[in-house]
Amino acid sequence: MEPAVTGTKNVMMAAAEAKVRRVVITSSIGAVYMDPNRSPDVVVDESCWSDLEYCKNTKNFYCYGKTVAEQGAWDLAKKKGVDLVVVNPMMVIGPLLQPTVNGSIMHILKYLNGAVKTYANAVQGYVHVRDVALAHIVVFETPSASGRYICYERMLHRGEVVEILAKFFPEYPIPTKCSDEKNPRKQPYKFTNQKIKDLGIKFIPVKQCLFETVKSLQENGHLTIPKKAKGCENLIRARY
Repeated sequence: MEPAVTGTKNVMMAAAEAKVRRVVITSSIGAVYMDPNRSPDVVVDESCWSDLEYCKNTKNFYCYGKTVAEQGAWDLAKKKGVDLVVVNPMMVIGPLLQPTVNGSIMHILKYLNGAVKTYANAVQGYVHVRDVALAHIVVFETPSASGRYICYERMLHRGEVVEILAKFFPEYPIPTKCSDEKNPRKQPYKFTNQKIKDLGIKFIPVKQCLFETVKSLQENGHLTIPKKAKGCENLIRARY
């Protein structure tokens, strides 16, 4: 809460004092979709906000913090006359820039290193880190850009994620069973990324995102390459 809310406030105040021409903030899809009262038939777009009471009651303080921080940024932008644009990415994956594994990448790594034996009955939207970076540049440099921009390539069920990983990297102990086999497969909310696509963004396919994520984990020493997999680089690349 402290870095999310206070940090965002400090940046907005500094931007107002410096009279910068536009501020672009990285928020999150967590500030958009957490609302149990929204019908599954409603298309989730940039007008949607997460329900703060629901986030608090379910102890989802990541989404709570992101929502409070973004709402605070919009309030300050209005009061201080700052031209604010916000990017709301979904799960960001792709090559690592830093030497450590962050939460988003751990979401993929755990299916490869044997840390989990099953996959969750859940859905998630995915986007390549390079597309998120490009989105920030585009909304900053496009004079007509305004408001919020949901940023993702597509939604996948966890079962689809492990299937893609298994096709590219069958040498790893990728789970094949769902942790919840009693209930029907979860269906995703209907999201739209049309607003950011209208600015010219063409997203990298999620299969390529997953492939590059795993290759980066291998290259950075976070994932051991099995002996039988070495020398098969061209074959693996051909699969996507």
